[in-house]
Amino acid sequence: MTGIGVEAGAQAARSRALAVLRVRGRALGVAVLPAAAEVILLAGGATGHLVGPGWDAARWAVGVLAVLVLLATAGIALVVSRARPAMSPTVPVAEESAPDLYRMVRDLADRLDVPAPSAIALTPDCDSWLEDRAHAAHGPPARQAVGEADVPGEGRRSPRRVPVAPVLVIGSPFLWWMRVGELRAVIAPVVAGTGPSAHPDIAAARRFVRGLDATVAIAATPRRGPLARGACAVLGRVARLLLGACGEHATQMERGVAAAAAERAQTVDYGLRIVAQEQVGLAYAGWDRLLTRVALPAWRMGRWPSRLDAGVVAALTELSRRDRLAEGFASRLGERPACDLLEEPGTVDEATSLLAARLFHGGPAGAGSDWAPVDWQSYPEEVVDRTWRADAARLHRVLDSLGTRPARHTAAPTLARVLDHLAEPAGPAPAPAHAAPDTGPVLAQDDEDDEDDPGTERSTLLAAGLSAEVAREENAVPHGATAAGQSPPSTLRDGGALPLVPLQPPRTARELLTDHVTAMVCCAAVDTAGAAPALDWLDGPSLLLHGERAADLTPRVLSLIEEGDPGPLRDWLAAAGIRPEKPIRLV
Repeated sequence: MTGIGVEAGAQAARSRALAVLRVRGRALGVAVLPAAAEVILLAGGATGHLVGPGWDAARWAVGVLAVLVLLATAGIALVVSRARPAMSPTVPVAEESAPDLYRMVRDLADRLDVPAPSAIALTPDCDSWLEDRAHAAHGPPARQAVGEADVPGEGRRSPRRVPVAPVLVIGSPFLWWMRVGELRAVIAPVVAGTGPSAHPDIAAARRFVRGLDATVAIAATPRRGPLARGACAVLGRVARLLLGACGEHATQMERGVAAAAAERAQTVDYGLRIVAQEQVGLAYAGWDRLLTRVALPAWRMGRWPSRLDAGVVAALTELSRRDRLAEGFASRLGERPACDLLEEPGTVDEATSLLAARLFHGGPAGAGSDWAPVDWQSYPEEVVDRTWRADAARLHRVLDSLGTRPARHTAAPTLARVLDHLAEPAGPAPAPAHAAPDTGPVLAQDDEDDEDDPGTERSTLLAAGLSAEVAREENAVPHGATAAGQSPPSTLRDGGALPLVPLQPPRTARELLTDHVTAMVCCAAVDTAGAAPALDWLDGPSLLLHGERAADLTPRVLSLIEEGDPGPLRDWLAAAGIRPEKPIRLV
């Protein structure tokens, strides 16, 4: 029954591939119609049937049209065939650096009776796929076998060229969280996809569709000259027309390929794959939380955690400790992790961590003075404490710009200054000392969106000033760079802008004000009450107060911001022994 399902899926994919190729054939047929008409006219004139001034004029007009159409067709065909398809940014894994991993994948391909992937690469995401990188623009052309070859599913020999096997891309979090058997079960359907990929018709159809897609991207690139813009307009229109004609067939072809691969993989570790799919969901949840709660604050400070994949294990282990539904997950840690298939997992983890920073934040391609790696032991001091100090300094700069008076008895920055400012009753708001045009759009946005209104009049004005200050700082840094001012080279996705996959939308005015007031409280706790910055694997930066995590601070800060009521926060500060009137260190 499995063999019947595999054959049915493969046959559906091949029929759709032929449909895509028929679209290409029809396009070529339309392109040669003027030339065919010119041949008829010339033959008629040579035989004496189509003679006279009218026919002579027709021959000239059709001949010119035929030459123009053939030249345009040749140019478009050349661009489509040579256009560089988009290539996913990954970390290549050489065979000498992961012989066990390559051996496992090849054994899996042999068991599935499909060609082995030509190479293995890692992506900093929870996904796995096959990617064709045989295009000449992606590097030196890989060798292709010429001569007779088995055509899968047809029981015959074909003299056609055998396409180079695609690259297997594996999500790096899978390697660190999953056990070896689980990883094998998860990638089995992916590896099984190399079978349909080896069919010449499917490979040709994929090359054609990828070429059209890359051509559309080329046509969309801004051009200066009118001639270049006109040529790109024609090129893009033709490519989009062909994509529209074969898009549905290509989609159905890929569904047939996926169905055939999934059906073929049913014979390999079926029971284990069901269990492994649970780990896929868990790894995705842990990875997403680690990026947004832990990595993003570090990236904003010009630091990139160099062991993100190891952090996934720590985060999911912590989740298994807290969540009663995950009690069985901790027992898996005694089994061999899939990262043991790598010779130097630490080096690979560092490379994927840097790539994750580029994809999700837009950092530079290499380390620098203001874009340095940070290990987990140094994270509280290098990231958490520095973030709090930077936010507190920004908060006091905005208070200075608003003309807010310092706290009593001292001109140094204190938490009491913030409490007094936000707790005072609303009155005539002083105009900002600078950059009124910058705060205007923020205030207008707050008026339109009630959900972004921080609360009191003073809170709204302070939040607007913070938003303007943050926007100024971000605009001062080139797009896709960090505070170091280094702009990464455009080498990903055909020069696409970084970050490719932003993690979160910009913070609202309320969120900015909440973060800055919380940072001020944390700085006061560290400087006056012996508290310490810490890292929580699931929630990110946290405050350790008397050896315990301070988890009830945010509601009290919100009471101050939204209602102008400092009572709950002052009571919390007094109970924790924090002195708001004491000066704090900003940098």
